[in-house]
Amino acid sequence: MSAILERRAAVRALMAGRPADLLVVAGLGTPAYDLYAAGDHDANFYLWGAMGGAAMIGLGLALAQPDRPVLVLTGDGEALMGLGALATIGAQRPANLMVVVLDNGHFGETGMQPSHTSLGTDLPRVAEACGFAWSATVRDMAGIEALRRRLATPEGPGLVRAIIGAEPTPKALPARDGAYLATRFRAHLGLAPG
Repeated sequence: MSAILERRAAVRALMAGRPADLLVVAGLGTPAYDLYAAGDHDANFYLWGAMGGAAMIGLGLALAQPDRPVLVLTGDGEALMGLGALATIGAQRPANLMVVVLDNGHFGETGMQPSHTSLGTDLPRVAEACGFAWSATVRDMAGIEALRRRLATPEGPGLVRAIIGAEPTPKALPARDGAYLATRFRAHLGLAPG
């Protein structure tokens, strides 16, 4: 049997010793809960809507902040919902962007229906076909550690499929006020409120 990561531990390990200039976009639902549980930070942008939009927000940040590494932390359901984003990222080719898909093979926010990744869709191969510089699948903490090192030396765009279990985890809820989160994130970037 293949190894499977425990999602919360994997995200915590990925964020351990994060580069000081790292910007992180967390997709709707459990990716946001996992990131928040790993430690809140002014450079974390949690999505409370915009299902399917995390990768495109990450692309915008990567293009606007080319000297800073950008990590998108999303789930397989959201990545599938915004699949066209991979083509746009591949066309733009920002070296500072990494997309990590926490893949449990289910649509976790809508009732745990099987997602297309459990039915054969291979997101790393899709990313490669779209022009990503690299892609990978990780199933263990050694793979997460290798990703953590890669965050410090961007050579993307890259997409990582992290195979995680489908067991429910307790919710760790970041602030839900979108205006507050956007203002906090903009202030971290040294920008005036929008």
